[in-house]
Amino acid sequence: MKRFIFAALLLSLTFAVQAQRLGAINQTLDLGQVTFNRPVTAEFEMINKSDRDVRIVQARSSCGCTTVDYPQRLISRDEKFMVSVTYDARMLGHFHKSVSLYVDGDDAPVMLVLKGVVVDKVVNYAGDYAYQLGELKADKNNIEFDDVNSGDMPTARIHILNPTDKVAQPTVMHLPDYLKAEVSPSKLAPGQGGVVTFSLDSHALHDYGLTQTNVYLGMNPGERVASNKGIGISAVLLPSFSNLTELDIAQSPKLHLSTTTLDLGAFGNKKKLKGDIFIINEGNTPLEINNLQMFTEGIQLSLGKRRLEPGEITTLKVTAVAKDLRQARSKPRVLMITNDPKRPKETIEIHVE
Repeated sequence: MKRFIFAALLLSLTFAVQAQRLGAINQTLDLGQVTFNRPVTAEFEMINKSDRDVRIVQARSSCGCTTVDYPQRLISRDEKFMVSVTYDARMLGHFHKSVSLYVDGDDAPVMLVLKGVVVDKVVNYAGDYAYQLGELKADKNNIEFDDVNSGDMPTARIHILNPTDKVAQPTVMHLPDYLKAEVSPSKLAPGQGGVVTFSLDSHALHDYGLTQTNVYLGMNPGERVASNKGIGISAVLLPSFSNLTELDIAQSPKLHLSTTTLDLGAFGNKKKLKGDIFIINEGNTPLEINNLQMFTEGIQLSLGKRRLEPGEITTLKVTAVAKDLRQARSKPRVLMITNDPKRPKETIEIHVE
């Protein structure tokens, strides 16, 4: 039995090694918008990662609308080469085509994927690219996923532009496990625009309230992370009260704030500005302030009590710090998460000059 298990493991490892003989820098290329009835070609950069010369003996495509051009010779060890895939765009709409490359002596193919959308007319983004992210430009450098419920899968987009005279292959770096990013098209010619689509998996958010992170947009894979390439991303996960009855809601706590917009005035020569917000529980059961967070740097908070009995009042003291607020990417706000089923989330805007 042990011999059988060892042989099976050895066989599986052999197939794993064989499957890795050819590698692709990017196994999936997104062409973005493609004009109807105009064949389009994408080039996949490949490398022979095995310890011997190999030959591609066959290429299979998922449909007759896709053709493949690959080296018809022996490919040396560690040699880089190109595989061209052409799609005959004769149908409108999204396409997702795959190509399987078979190497002599291997049963498992290397899979390449070509995708995009065929349109009557390419429509370019007409807005401004106000932000510089490394060598690329973008219409924003901050994304907010507000009011996310558990199970939601929201998406948000950033439009980007390659203003250089070089071909770019934008890549998003330092993505946490709850975020995915897809760049379309995968490569940007000089002067060409594209879209980065961020997808949030709310199942991977474990804490209610605000979760913030920075990701980084590189012009090409392998670039170093730098602050001037940063995109701030925030998500607000709300608690669920779906299992409450009408009687439960009638007996629940009730949040009341003296204001949801706190105007602290102008800094002038001051380094700090201060103000107060009064919090009252107008409900029938204790009010709990579960989370109290800031969307930006430069705001300091002091809360008198986090649990208020019915009719009880407490004070939220807010301090704005001038030097820190100057570096903030978004407007100064305070996020409050409570057990009031009608107001589980409250956002307080802080106005300063």
